Amino acid sequence: MNDALVQRLRKSLGEREGSSLRRQLVARTADDARVNLADNDYLGLSRDPVVVAAGVEALRTWGASSSASPLVTGYTELHQRLERTLAAWQGYAHGLVLNTGFAANAAVLGGLPKEGDLVLADRLVHASMLEGIQASGARLRRFPHNDLDALELMLHEEPALGGVIFVVTESVYSMDGDGPDLRRLASLRKRFGFCWVLDEAHATGWYGETGTGMQEHQGVLAAADIVVGTLGKGLGSQGAYVLSHASEVRDALINFAGEFVYSTYLAPVNAATALAAIGRVRELAVERPGLQAMSVEWRDALCAAGFAVPTGDSPIIPLILGDSDVTLRFATALRSAGFMVSAIRPPTVPVRTGRIRISLRRGLTATSLEAFLSVLKGVSR
Repeated sequence: MNDALVQRLRKSLGEREGSSLRRQLVARTADDARVNLADNDYLGLSRDPVVVAAGVEALRTWGASSSASPLVTGYTELHQRLERTLAAWQGYAHGLVLNTGFAANAAVLGGLPKEGDLVLADRLVHASMLEGIQASGARLRRFPHNDLDALELMLHEEPALGGVIFVVTESVYSMDGDGPDLRRLASLRKRFGFCWVLDEAHATGWYGETGTGMQEHQGVLAAADIVVGTLGKGLGSQGAYVLSHASEVRDALINFAGEFVYSTYLAPVNAATALAAIGRVRELAVERPGLQAMSVEWRDALCAAGFAVPTGDSPIIPLILGDSDVTLRFATALRSAGFMVSAIRPPTVPVRTGRIRISLRRGLTATSLEAFLSVLKGVSR
């Protein structure tokens, strides 16, 4: 191996090690009995009997792989049914399934904006969105997190363009668990005519009468021009999708997005489990208010115990501890006490905002909350 390369890598990794920021892979076992407060399976659908049965049947019918890129033979009738189901469910005319949420965001924002266009993006949009924007050649301006006054000012400041203005937001932010006023964003879109790209990944299943997400919850279903969502969070499967009102968006991705064109496609089993999960999400309408109330209860209890957490009712609660060493100390104590948690540190989050990202899920009990609080109170800060 080239020695100069090895030394350069060693230096970079050593810098991460010295600041408690070096990441390591830890294999999870199938029989891990800890209370899971780390993953994004908010509704527990990855192990739902109906979803699992659909996957088993798809494995028997289609095998374990799509075995080709979608433009060869990888695109099956299951994928087609899934994209049509997703689009109709969320109020869009067109849908396309991709392999991952990162690929979907990078494809949309790396391919649709062009040089001469302007992208106005929330300061905390996901790394996949930012990577796509930066690769697009479009000019980027970032507005303060969830500050729609600042966004509106930017829209007024910008002169008439020959190109397109894109506004890029999420509905629930993955590290903070908060989100913008989508009704106001929909109103701004009508006034200024920008193309609104919305990531609904962490809202699907948790919000909305039928579980489609925050647009439905806030009464502006299908207001965004383009929605990116994932199958691997609330839907308990794997993969991602892009929904749009214009067929040209779907066709452009099929023709020009390398993330779609050049990879072996999502396995049919994932399409089948996602289809089954959508049915289950619809059936859980009566439980959604209780899930949101549970989030409020956890937040109130954490505040009462002396920890600063933001208000809200999403499944994501950021327990911000600041220093990376302190964050690791809390995470270690919680893991030892039977809680599966993740210590989120820079560069995933801004410097000095290290946190335990609490990820709530259907089926948590009051006993879990009491035990969690007991561990936190016993760790020195």
